[in-house]
Amino acid sequence: MHCTDSTDTAPRSTTRGSWWTRLGLTGLGFIAACTAPTPAPEPAAPPAATSGRTAPPSATLTPGAVKLPPPGPVRNWNDLRRQAAQRMVAANPKITYTSTPPDPLLAIPVLEVELNADGSVRKIEVMRHPRQAKDTTQIAIDAVRNAAPFGDVSRLPKPWRFTETFLFDDDRRFKPRTLD
Repeated sequence: MHCTDSTDTAPRSTTRGSWWTRLGLTGLGFIAACTAPTPAPEPAAPPAATSGRTAPPSATLTPGAVKLPPPGPVRNWNDLRRQAAQRMVAANPKITYTSTPPDPLLAIPVLEVELNADGSVRKIEVMRHPRQAKDTTQIAIDAVRNAAPFGDVSRLPKPWRFTETFLFDDDRRFKPRTLD
């Protein structure tokens, strides 16, 4: 039996008082259980205090981001781009999709990501701003920072940078074009 059960199997009485008397405390407990509010989720704990310094942008995770394991080795720039795109999707599961991109797309920002030798982000430059949904550019930048580092690039030819195109759907979820 559940709260929305509209069928009544108890015998009907002509007087309301006798029905409630037969129902007793068990019935009242059932009614109370059906109307009891669900408890509110506990608020998140405040971030731990630091020594007056703020974390560098590459170490700050945006809400919904996932902390990733260290990146694997890369042999060439194609490996790095593929690994970077996969890490962006894995680090931002709530704002990504892996299915076929819709037609038309909401926005298509393009970023150039410059790396340090260890694969951490040195600089991000916007190569193309979308005409509408301009906020998707910042979503893409945050996604890159959440996914870093991308692997040791010290053995790859310089300059240590790659370009990624972000394909945004109407729900402001993205897919890196490298994975398309």
